[in-house]
Amino acid sequence: MTTSELWGPESAERYDAEETEMASAAVLGATVGFLADLAGDGRALEFAIGTGRVGVPLRERGVPVAGIELSEHMAAVLRRKVDEETLPVVLGDMATTVVPGEFSLVYLVYNTISNLLTQEEQVECFRNAARHLRPGGRFVVELGVPPLRFLPPGQVAVPFDVSERHLGFDTFDIVEQLLVSHHFTRDGEDGRYRRGASRHRYAWPAELDLMARIAGLELERRVADWDGTPFTQESPKHISVWRKSA
Repeated sequence: MTTSELWGPESAERYDAEETEMASAAVLGATVGFLADLAGDGRALEFAIGTGRVGVPLRERGVPVAGIELSEHMAAVLRRKVDEETLPVVLGDMATTVVPGEFSLVYLVYNTISNLLTQEEQVECFRNAARHLRPGGRFVVELGVPPLRFLPPGQVAVPFDVSERHLGFDTFDIVEQLLVSHHFTRDGEDGRYRRGASRHRYAWPAELDLMARIAGLELERRVADWDGTPFTQESPKHISVWRKSA
């Protein structure tokens, strides 16, 4: 077991309803198109596949997809959408779990690599991706850029969502390179808020590039979003593609 926090049954049941924007056609169309182009005529493996937000439509696009998922409850939600034969899922952690076969694409979306709370585990995740890739295959990671420049001296929190139904902010431990995402979500119409929090290890793009080199992968491309917008110092996130030598 890794240091990743485990999604329980209640969180798994709420996940799709709370991520409707990320499951929209606008978001998924670009995401699936980007990944399908990289997969080509090969198989794709999603680390931390969750409820299948990306894996299911990618499979519907014609790409054979398999997944690794730590939470049996998240995997159970996915299983309601697609059967095991169509989209096989292995329960386990993304740093060490091995899926049979060889893949042209391994991918991690929506900041999921930050669920691994140590640098050592994140390095092992890269090694595990390389282990599954065929020569010339790609590893793709979607990850936010740490918003540390928004932290003036003495401040430890940065808001990322202030809306009618949700308040969200991150607090940072600069020494340990950890952040905690805090969520206050209004349930129903009675005005009550449900509080939640999750821990993450943030990493800079350059640190990920070094992890990739340790695993025998080389940076091929880095963009700001799934539409291919150029990555700049103002980009709040990046999509990075590393390639295994042919």
